[in-house]
Amino acid sequence: MVVKEIENDSQFHEQLSLNCMKLVVVDFSASWCGPCKRVEPMYEELSNKYDGAAFFKVDVDRCQKTSTGQGVSAMPTFIMYRNKIKVGRVQGADIEAVESKIVQLYEPSSSATGEDCEVPGQIFLNSFIMKTQCEALNDSDDHPLSALIENKGYMESDCDQQLILSLTFKQPVKLHSIRIKAPKDNGPKSMKLFINYPITIDFDAATCNLATQQLELQPDELDGKIVNLKYVKFQNVYNLQIFVENNQTDEEVTRIDSLDLIGMPTTITNMGDFKRVSGKAGEAH
Repeated sequence: MVVKEIENDSQFHEQLSLNCMKLVVVDFSASWCGPCKRVEPMYEELSNKYDGAAFFKVDVDRCQKTSTGQGVSAMPTFIMYRNKIKVGRVQGADIEAVESKIVQLYEPSSSATGEDCEVPGQIFLNSFIMKTQCEALNDSDDHPLSALIENKGYMESDCDQQLILSLTFKQPVKLHSIRIKAPKDNGPKSMKLFINYPITIDFDAATCNLATQQLELQPDELDGKIVNLKYVKFQNVYNLQIFVENNQTDEEVTRIDSLDLIGMPTTITNMGDFKRVSGKAGEAH
C-alpha cells in the first residue's frame, strides 16, 4: 500500500467517497514541518502493515479549504474516517498513538475491506464493537459469543434454546438492519432487541420488558438476508442486547453462525478541538 497525496480540495472528497467502505487515514501535514517529516517514513510503514485501510496525505498549504474544514490547527494531525464520517483523530507526531487508533478501528475482514453491505449509504458496524465489553448469557463454553464476534466460529446456546447477547460499541451508532446466518432447524426465531441498558439484561427481565423491537425470523432469513429494523428507534445506540427466545424447530440448543450489524457511526465530537476564548478553567463567564 502506498500513501497517496491529495492534490486539491475536490480530490479529498472524491477519495473519501471512493473509499467509503474502508477505514481512511489522512495525514494533514506541511512541507516546512519538522515533526511531519520525521514521522513520514513510519506513516508509510503503517500503510503497508494495514493494507485493508486507505492512507492519504494532505498538504495543509495546498489544500487550505480542506484543512480548515476538517478542523486542523496543528501539524501533523491524523484523522480517520468511515463512510466520510470522522471516527478518530490524533494530533501531533505520536505515531504510536496513530497506530493504536488504527488498531482500534481497523478490522481485516469483509466489514472493513470494502465488501458491500447491500444497503445504500450504510456500512458494516462489526468493527465498531468493543469486544472486551461484550457479554453473553447461556452461551456454550465450546462455542461462546467471542467466537462469533471475532469470526472464529459459531455461537451456540448451552442448556436450552435461549441466549442473550450484549454488544457494546466504541462510539454511538445508528443501527439500520441486521444480517444473520444460521441453520434453518436450530437458528434463532423469536428475538427481542433492547438498546442502551447499563448492564446485561437477565432472562426474566428480557422476557417481561418491552423491547425496542421484536423480530420473528423466517427460515429463509437465516441465509444472510437483510432484516430491516425500525431505524428511527435505533439512532443513538451504544449498547445492543439481543434476547433469543427460541429457535426455528424447538431444537435443544440455538446456533448462530454469523451476525452482521449494518448502519452508520455517529459523528465524533472531539472536545480537545475546542479552545477557551477567555478566562481560566473553572471561572464563570
